[in-house]
Amino acid sequence: MKRKSFIASLALGLAASKTVLARMADAFTLPKLPYAFNALEPHIDAETMEIHYSRHHKAYVDNLNKALPGSGAEGKSLEEIIKNVSKYSTAIRNNAGGHWNHTFFWEILSPKATSPNGKLLKKIQETFKSVDAMKEEFNKAAAGRFGSGWAWLILQKNGDLKIISTANQDNPYMDVVETQGCPIIGIDVWEHAYYLKYQNKRADYVNAFWNLVNWDQAEKNYNAALKKK
Repeated sequence: MKRKSFIASLALGLAASKTVLARMADAFTLPKLPYAFNALEPHIDAETMEIHYSRHHKAYVDNLNKALPGSGAEGKSLEEIIKNVSKYSTAIRNNAGGHWNHTFFWEILSPKATSPNGKLLKKIQETFKSVDAMKEEFNKAAAGRFGSGWAWLILQKNGDLKIISTANQDNPYMDVVETQGCPIIGIDVWEHAYYLKYQNKRADYVNAFWNLVNWDQAEKNYNAALKKK
């Protein structure tokens, strides 16, 4: 090989390597779970948590990274992708949604009992008359979601709280859902989230969820949503 050709080939190789490294640097990663697998027992068992986090959530992260090259979503934040998900493939939509939703879900759960507080409590009482009434409506949305999906308490752009459900791994940030808003609380009602312990009794799982809600995080979510409104 002539010297000029060799140098040109070497330069192309280095450029390709830099591109690969850049893609690796931009790749999404599985966030650390904020508690032990058994921390949410007896309401969510350790085996379910380990499988849910280590296999299901990890699969969404891995498959999102595989779908990124050539998608037009390279270098964008997860939230940027989610909010403009109609521009991307089904693989991006499903896996970006799965990654975002699960990251949100782990944060809204806590092994430490907390209670509704602050501005969110006041808004819930204004909107639903009571926390128990809000829970009842939320439970209906979660238990009534046909097939796989999620239920959410969201803050809409007009400042109203609303309870909705979404199919599959869609979420209220996405520009493809019927009702958009900022998620405050969310629950995963895919069977893998509860089947080992609750079998087909989704309603029991949804009721147990309220023993684990991190209301301090929900308050943070609400206050952050107010700033985005």
